[in-house]
Amino acid sequence: MKISHINRQAVSIKMFILIIFLWLALIASSLAIVVVTYEARADFNNLEALRREQNKLQVVLGQYLLEESTWASFNRIEKIASESLQMQVPKAEHIIMITSKVKPNEG
Repeated sequence: MKISHINRQAVSIKMFILIIFLWLALIASSLAIVVVTYEARADFNNLEALRREQNKLQVVLGQYLLEESTWASFNRIEKIASESLQMQVPKAEHIIMITSKVKPNEG
C-alpha cells in the first residue's frame, strides 16, 4: 500500500509540474504573440509613413523636373542671350559651312 501511495504521489507531482510547465508555456506564447503583433503594427505604420513620404518626394521631383525644363527652354536661353549678353543670330552670309572630305561610309 505504501508503494502504491508513493507512486500516486510521484505521478501527481509529475502531473502538477507538467501542468505548471504547460501554463508557463501558454503564458509565454501569449506574450510573444502580443509582442510580435505590436511590432508588426509598428512596422506597418512605418511602412505607410515611408510610402507617404515617397509620394511627397515624387511630387517634389515632378516640380523640380518641370522647373528644370522651364529654366532650360530655348526661348528663355535665347532671351537671356540677346538681352543680357547682346548676342544675335548670325546672318546667312556670316555662316560658314565646313564639310568633311571623308565619305560617310569610309569612317
